[in-house]
Parts: sequence; structure tokens; C-alpha cells
Amino acid sequence: MGRLVTEFRMDETAFSCGLIHDEPRDQEYWLSQSDTQRLAGIEFMRQVLYGYDPATARLQRVLEVVELGED
Repeated sequence: MGRLVTEFRMDETAFSCGLIHDEPRDQEYWLSQSDTQRLAGIEFMRQVLYGYDPATARLQRVLEVVELGED
């Protein structure tokens, strides 16, 4: 998640406060982004939500030893 966290820094110049009754403008923002930027945003939100870090995630390896019987 390290690379994505540094890639998605908050732009403090674009930050503003509003009332809860104001219409959200999230859809306008995401529609103005390219497909690649939208997918990167979705991946970032997924990693934050589920605590997933691709640098540390590994497949678990399981080894089972089976002795063959004499038939």
C-alpha cells in the first residue's frame, strides 16, 4: 500500500468544507478522470478498506507428506 498512499496525497488546495445537506460532487470528479485513474482510485479504496498490502501479501504454501501403502 506504500506506493498507492504516496500516489494519492490529499490536495489541500482543493479541500473545502460544506454542509451535510449540500449535494456531493464526487461523481463530477470521477467522471472527469481517465479510466486508468478511476481504476487506481478503486484499488486504493479497496486496499484501505480491507487492509491489503500487495507487497506483503503472499500465497500460503501447504506441504502434505503422504506415505504410500504397499499394494
